[in-house]
Formats: sequence, structure tokens, C-alpha cells
Amino acid sequence: MLENKPMIIFKKERDLGAIITDTFKFIRDNWKAYFGTLIKIIGPVLILVLIVVMGFLYSFGDMFQNIQNQNIDDPSQVFSSILPWYGGLILSIIVLYTLMSMTSLFFIKHYIEHNGQTSFEYVKEQVLQNFWRFLGLGVLITLSIIAGVFFCILPAYYLMIVLSLAAPILVFEGRDVTDSYSHSFTLIKGQWWNTFGVVFVVGLLIMVLSSAFSIPAFIYQMVRMATVINDNDPSRMFEMFQDPIYIGLNVLSYSFQFMLYSITMISSVFIYYDLNEQKNATGTIEQIDKLGE
Repeated sequence: MLENKPMIIFKKERDLGAIITDTFKFIRDNWKAYFGTLIKIIGPVLILVLIVVMGFLYSFGDMFQNIQNQNIDDPSQVFSSILPWYGGLILSIIVLYTLMSMTSLFFIKHYIEHNGQTSFEYVKEQVLQNFWRFLGLGVLITLSIIAGVFFCILPAYYLMIVLSLAAPILVFEGRDVTDSYSHSFTLIKGQWWNTFGVVFVVGLLIMVLSSAFSIPAFIYQMVRMATVINDNDPSRMFEMFQDPIYIGLNVLSYSFQFMLYSITMISSVFIYYDLNEQKNATGTIEQIDKLGE
């Protein structure tokens, strides 16, 4: 007999511990539908990203061979093998993270609006309809953070926390790109440090989980390095970047890390509703209306 798990209520205030607990509770209760939807939507782009990662790692071997074997009169010649892969990696990751964020947020939106039920078709339709809006928001956020880095590192960190709310605002309030961007500053006012605490702890947990998938590649790298040292031929160390086993282990590690990143989007929804409830009490008003009905 299947157990009916109670629906998680998003529209209420939570402290740091409750946000973290409910984030992983949501994953535990809905992991099959959630990751299934995620894989179906981002799968082709994820494969593309992993192919580019393989090319990027392999090109490192070419670059070091160029440094070792050629007369380095023209630096552009040395890096010619890696720059196209680097550019392709940045572009493909931007598209991947855009799709991943959209999938997570629209999955949760349907979950909230349909009493815990989810729909792949709904998420797919919303992703197709809103891709360019999300991409525009992502570009705007990225440019803002880069500008913050140029002025000083601290403004960049401040903007990263504030603008982490822009995507949930875009989805759950239906605002346009610029309005979502500006409203994130209004919503977080007076609550920056609390939001920072949640983002930091969740990010730290994801980093620890991600590092577990990096262990096989790290162990293999250490073994290869020990072999190179015993052979007294340091130049062989660069051959590792063209080792199929090393590349394969890294690709496997990156694929799991990309999937784990989506958990941060779930926590951002809990943060959004916590702040929204403190300022607007929309969830409380909805509960009162239901009691009246």
C-alpha cells in the first residue's frame, strides 16, 4: 500500500533550520518526480555540457604539450586549443543553469497550486514559453555581479544574495524581468543577513555532497601523480588530462554536481515565501479565506 505523504506548505514563515530541513524533506518526498522531470528537460543540454567538459579537459593536454614542445613566441598559439572549448563551456553552462532553474521553480509552482501534484507537461510548457525571459534575467544578474566585482568584492556578494530571489519572484508573482530584479531589493530589505545565513549553509551542504562524487577522480589523480613521480618524468603529469579514465571520472562527478545544484533553487523558494510572508502575509490571508469558504 502506498503511503500518502503530506504536502509541504511553502507559504509560511520559517527559521534557518526549518528552511534547510524542509528543503531536503521536499527532495526526499518528491525525488523521483523531481529529478525525473529535471533529467527529461535538461538531459540533452547536460549531455552537451559533459561533451564540452571532456573536450575542455582534453585540450589542457594539448596546451601543455604546446608549452613543452614549441617556441612560445605567440601566446595566442599556445592557448588556441583551449579557448574555443572554454567559450563553449561558458555558453552551455549558462543555458544549462537557466533550464535547471526554470524546471525547479515551475515544478514547485505546480506542486503548490495543485495540492502536491506535479506535471511534467506543465513544466515543459512553461520552460519553453519563458526561456528567453529567464535568460535575460540571468544575463542582467550576471552583469550586475560582475560590476560589483569591479567596484569591490563585497558589493558582489551582497548582490548575489539579493538577486537570488529574482527568479522566484519572476515565477511566483508573474512580474517582468526588470520588476523582478528591482523587487528582490524590496523583499530582502532588513533580512539580508538571515538570507545570507540560509544561502551559505545550504551552499556548504551542497558543496560537501558534491565533493563526495569527486573522490574517485581525486584518488585516481593521486595515483597517477605518484606513478609520474616514481618515473622521474614530470612532463608525463600533463598526460593525465588526456587520460580517458580521468576524464570519465570527472564527467561523472560533474553530472552529479550539476544535478545537486538544483537543490539551491528549492531552498530559494522557501526563502522567498518566508520573506514574502513576513512582509505581506499572503499565505495567512489565503488560509483565512479557505476557512471562510
